[in-house]
Amino acid sequence: MNHKIEIDRSSVQLLRIAVSGIFLVAGLNHLLQPDNVVGRIELASYKDFAYFFGDPTLLVVLSGIVMLLAGISFLIGYKTKWAALVLIATLIPITITIQIGQASTLGPLFKNIAIFGGLLFFVMNDTSNSIKK
Repeated sequence: MNHKIEIDRSSVQLLRIAVSGIFLVAGLNHLLQPDNVVGRIELASYKDFAYFFGDPTLLVVLSGIVMLLAGISFLIGYKTKWAALVLIATLIPITITIQIGQASTLGPLFKNIAIFGGLLFFVMNDTSNSIKK
């Protein structure tokens, strides 16, 4: 079943702004302090998952660039659905590598799950201002 639910446009904008913040901060952190992020990968239970994709330093820098660019796009509402998909694709390997398999990261794991939910809202719903005829 497909039901229409009316929601206030400002609540959608606030959700987009709130969710984008984590990616802007994390993206900057990955670019400005890649050694710290690589250090976290080295301590992770599933660090081999990251190594499967390549050099951790390169992956950290690339993910920082992607998070920053997609985070800005998401923040300003430009290609929001695509930006959300890119952010989900970036967040999945980060979550698997850093949070899964470590009891001390249960809080951040569930934070990432909540972020997935916020991003999925934008993937599954048309949040554009256009009127379809």
